[in-house]
Amino acid sequence: MSIVVKTIKHKKYAYHAYRSRNKVVHKYLGPLSDPAVATKMEALQEMKTIPKRFYFLFWDTPPGRVDLRSHARYVIERVLEMGSLDALHWIQRLYPTKLIMETCENSRKISPKSNNFWRIWFGRPC
Repeated sequence: MSIVVKTIKHKKYAYHAYRSRNKVVHKYLGPLSDPAVATKMEALQEMKTIPKRFYFLFWDTPPGRVDLRSHARYVIERVLEMGSLDALHWIQRLYPTKLIMETCENSRKISPKSNNFWRIWFGRPC
């Protein structure tokens, strides 16, 4: 997933490029001069890296080295055990609820108290 900027007749346009099965898809975001497009681009960038406001959750590793796809369980465990509601909303945009709940139920790094809280939060039986 990346953001591609194309220049057409001296104007710049932003596209969201991502892989869907065997194809690369370019989704049009809009002209680069539009403030709404800048907001969309920031939101897409936030899905690739850990936002600076959540660096405190990853004190033991450089946040820039955490790959959000391959280290999903690690990120979810940290947020569920020590994160805020804002951090929860962030991981819910990144990962499906099913993965979040599976991590909560199977992880030994999440305390029983937190596990119980998240089961009630997501409406799962104890």
